[in-house]
Amino acid sequence: MMSGGDQEPGHYYVGIDVGTGSVRAALVDQRGVLLAFAEQPIKKWEPQFNHHEQSSEDIWAACCLVTKNLRETCWDKAGHFFDLPDFLSWKATGVTARSLCSLVCKWTYSAEKGWDDSFWKMIGLEDLIGDNYSKIGNLVLPPGASLGSGLTPEAAKELGLPSGIAVAASLIDAHAGGLGVIGADVRGHGLACEGQPVTSRLAVICGTSSCHMGISKDPIFVPGVWGPYFSAMIPGFWLNEGGQSVTGKLIDHVVQGHPAFPELQAKATARCQSIYAYLNSHLDLIKKAQPVGFLTVDLHVWPDFHGNRSPLADLTLKGMVTGLTLSQDLDDLAILYLATVQAIAFGTRFIMEAMEAAGHSLSSLFLCGGLSKNPLFVQMHADVTGIPVVLSQEVESVLVGAAILGACASGDFTSVQDAMARMSKVGKVVLPRHEDKKYYDKKYQVFLRMVEHQKEYSAIMNGT
Repeated sequence: MMSGGDQEPGHYYVGIDVGTGSVRAALVDQRGVLLAFAEQPIKKWEPQFNHHEQSSEDIWAACCLVTKNLRETCWDKAGHFFDLPDFLSWKATGVTARSLCSLVCKWTYSAEKGWDDSFWKMIGLEDLIGDNYSKIGNLVLPPGASLGSGLTPEAAKELGLPSGIAVAASLIDAHAGGLGVIGADVRGHGLACEGQPVTSRLAVICGTSSCHMGISKDPIFVPGVWGPYFSAMIPGFWLNEGGQSVTGKLIDHVVQGHPAFPELQAKATARCQSIYAYLNSHLDLIKKAQPVGFLTVDLHVWPDFHGNRSPLADLTLKGMVTGLTLSQDLDDLAILYLATVQAIAFGTRFIMEAMEAAGHSLSSLFLCGGLSKNPLFVQMHADVTGIPVVLSQEVESVLVGAAILGACASGDFTSVQDAMARMSKVGKVVLPRHEDKKYYDKKYQVFLRMVEHQKEYSAIMNGT
């Protein structure tokens, strides 16, 4: 290792640490700042119990390797930078083309103007501009476009499929879910959206977190909602993407953290039910003559336990619960669970109102994802938003959406829209209980007031 007194700027030093299990090396500047790091395991042998040996030659080789690795960074050696869907497409076909969905939604790429050189220069990554953007993508295809000559022989062997089978330009998972539900043929279900354009539908992909996918013929800018992205989900349409940071994860957190959770687990197991099926049936037992949603008249939840993605775009927001008592029984757990589900539905209404204020016109929700299997979650979304909720015949809508892309790449359909209409099927329509509208409007007023109160509290605590 080099060392010394006053060195000229630009001098760097290598420190090597030979440990029991590995050799580690670091590149350090004159200020003591670690600039690069490399590590290589050391081989170990155990010829007999409690006797351990290592090779000095192996240790020296490891020292050489980590020192060389410091000179070449996980950056200089990289041939391509892929988002995961594009990486999988490349593994399948050997084609480095990128999906328009990945680049537009995650990489600041413009469907109309391409890459923005000024952005890469501003953040110090102008080397990505070189060689005609070869590292980040210079061939960009719309979702469903066929990639190269299809599946390579190597990938075909690993997947157990025929070589040359068509492979489609991909979608992000939530966008595939939107594709799988939003274009379903709704004829015969008495829905207002039957006589309306597909832009009147909002797809909600709800699992651990939730995404709200709305499309439009012309770009609509919605404060706090991502987009508009052109052709990012359905070719020819602009996409706005709202979202909630935690939904299914929040429900799990609230339920599992309650003192009555062990009792819930035991009783659900005894009935061979999921904990949420048991909670839903328990709510039906304790509601008496009133609608189940009215059990939360004194209990209200603001659901941003992990910050707000849309429409406030404020990661500093926290969760709130008002109306707690000393009760710790199963009734209390069930009602808190209900209030949390309602809060998530109010969050969807909040996003919808922001989208409609900006120019969207929405008349129906199309739900998919794990939470769409929960009847209470679905009914609360219908009641709180006041519009019908459409569920797919196939629950795994993300997989249907991905298959729609493959169907388009195969040439069996002339367009993504054609494939959507043929392959997406309506399974069930859940209608809102309009007689309960006044109650949910009141709770929504409380919902909106809660976040304003939180901001007031924050202002007080952060004031001078």
